[in-house]
Amino acid sequence: MLPALAGFGLFWYRFIVGDDWTIAVTVFAGLAVVFVLRSLGIMAWWLMPVLVIAILGVSLYRVRTRQASSART
Repeated sequence: MLPALAGFGLFWYRFIVGDDWTIAVTVFAGLAVVFVLRSLGIMAWWLMPVLVIAILGVSLYRVRTRQASSART
């Protein structure tokens, strides 16, 4: 039973976190902020698309600069 639970947990960790943990943290933090703002009565639905686009751009930029620096060596 324990190996099955460990495998299940590992699957979800790899599925949610994937290759870049910063994307998962940003999305989780964004959801928390939107929840808090919504509970205060502030419409903040637009925040998640902005955060996802921004963190995707940051992640792609980091990968590209990492690949460019490794190609020079």
